Amino acid sequence: MKKARRVSVSDMIHRFRSVILIIAVPLLLVSFVFFLMPRAPMMSFTGRKAVPGGSGEARSKSYAVVFDAGSSGSRVHVYCFDENLNLLHIGEKLELFEQKKPGLSFYAKDPKEAANSLVSLLEKAENVVPMELRQKTPVRVGATAGLRALGAESSEQILQAVRDLLQHNSSLKFQPDWVTVLDGTREGAFQWVTINYLLGKLGMSYANTVGVVDLGGGSVQMAYAISESDGKKAPPVSDEKDSYVKQLFLKGTKIQPICPQVWTLICRFYLHYGLLAARAEILKVTGDGSNCILGGYNGLYNYGGKAYKASSSPSGASFSKCRDVAVKALRINEPECTHMKCTFGGIWNGGGGDGQKKLFVSSFFFDRAAEAGFIDRNNLVVTTKPSEFEETAKRACKMSIQDANAAYSLVQGDNLPYLCMDLVYQYTLLVDGFDIDPNHEITLVKKVKYGDAFVEAAWPLGSAIEVASSP
Repeated sequence: MKKARRVSVSDMIHRFRSVILIIAVPLLLVSFVFFLMPRAPMMSFTGRKAVPGGSGEARSKSYAVVFDAGSSGSRVHVYCFDENLNLLHIGEKLELFEQKKPGLSFYAKDPKEAANSLVSLLEKAENVVPMELRQKTPVRVGATAGLRALGAESSEQILQAVRDLLQHNSSLKFQPDWVTVLDGTREGAFQWVTINYLLGKLGMSYANTVGVVDLGGGSVQMAYAISESDGKKAPPVSDEKDSYVKQLFLKGTKIQPICPQVWTLICRFYLHYGLLAARAEILKVTGDGSNCILGGYNGLYNYGGKAYKASSSPSGASFSKCRDVAVKALRINEPECTHMKCTFGGIWNGGGGDGQKKLFVSSFFFDRAAEAGFIDRNNLVVTTKPSEFEETAKRACKMSIQDANAAYSLVQGDNLPYLCMDLVYQYTLLVDGFDIDPNHEITLVKKVKYGDAFVEAAWPLGSAIEVASSP
């Protein structure tokens, strides 16, 4: 036999060159197309994934700084977003949060000192924003109940002092109109954005979003999405009042919850109907002996610089009688209501609809429910019904102040005499004020899970999203 001839690699390539070309050329073309294709983002704007921060992501990062200047204190929130407005971590958390007391309104006679009270918070905020991004990072200051109560002249002097501070002593991006007393409807709209963002519902149809109710001390806000046809039915308002329908700009797009791309938001603000303010309104109606005060208590209730007599009736508290008083305080059947559907105080309710079916309620609603023991305060999102407030109120109203002190260890001492009143008012607010069926499921919320962390269900995040997404 002849010895087999050894074939070199070069000979093999030469012999099969046509086959190799037929296979290689398409592979090279496909690889080239994949190389040119834009890479998909990690998560869309409507997603709920928290993306860990890192030095490699610096080019896509943006920051927003929001001051919540409330009546009891000032708080600063710093948020970090990627290019799709998903939250990024700042260290181990999804936001920097710092606070201090007292609030700006404490310095009513010294506006400059009021502004200086924010310096330490401002420094902490700037320290977490990379140097190269500070001039691009917007800073907003939204003052709420405290400055609203001061009056226009005093509050404007404080706001101007804050503007001067930010203009001359801050490296952050600043515009004078970003420092303002936040009107209640805007606060409610930002709250709506916050919760729907954290739930991953922005960008969906209005019917798939959730409505929000935020019960503060001085006011209550309600916001939810409505259809375009219902938006057109909004009654006219006088010049001094805010319009019923609100519009927001997110990612440079006008947001009106009508369809997946265009939305309309109904947002109402009710001053004097927050939980602490409502106590004063109820005590005005009851006179000397209140059926809303727990039996055996005799004292004064101080609110808004005034003192109100807060003494129980000889027979103690009564759920049914307290309900009657709460309805009067809410002005449920207000004669000035000229619309088909009104909430309390003669204000149009927006018509209801799918955007209001899933309702998230926060602040004092969550706190009182946890203190009264019908929800676990360690569960930050809890499904319940207005009827739970009713049943708990009926039990509490039967107690004396001594019995309640033993039964409700989580309720602070200065709130205990008003436990019956608070629960009755909250039930009345939901059922009579907002026309929610007693057995309709609602969600009490303190924080919302976003990725691997929980985020406070508060308006500053909504404000940050708006300003961060503006052109």
